[in-house]
Amino acid sequence: MTITLQIDPPFQQNIDAKRLQELAQDALEHCQRPDAEMTIVITTDEAIQALNRQYRGVDAPTDVLSFAEASPADDFALPEQPSPWLGDVIISAPGAARQAQTMGHTLFEEIQLLSVHGILHLLGYEHLTPAEKEIMWRKQAEILRLNNLSHVQPTEK
Repeated sequence: MTITLQIDPPFQQNIDAKRLQELAQDALEHCQRPDAEMTIVITTDEAIQALNRQYRGVDAPTDVLSFAEASPADDFALPEQPSPWLGDVIISAPGAARQAQTMGHTLFEEIQLLSVHGILHLLGYEHLTPAEKEIMWRKQAEILRLNNLSHVQPTEK
């Protein structure tokens, strides 16, 4: 399992990189993907807004973006085992700070929540319908509970 962290310098002092990697590993193991490889990036509102504009057509910052590995076209044979490369989770530290203040927990706790949320998106979980949201929020809560973060609740959007 390889989890690469890229934390922009202004945010490095607020992030326990070792603990964040452990959380990501726990999330992947809980979802039965112990072979997975991925990157978590902690960056600025401006950087995430540029990505949001480029890839989603939304010219605004957001809290977290997940870029899953592109799936092969339907006419290609699929490998028996999924690729170990899952993709990238990009988190806005300023956005996380705003949400943490609103929800009454620390910046690092919010970063951990957003990391789990992003990882679940990489694994194919969605929350577009109430049924999907229920499944994803349950899985998210399980992972947070395993990491003594059951008090950290997501903001409702």
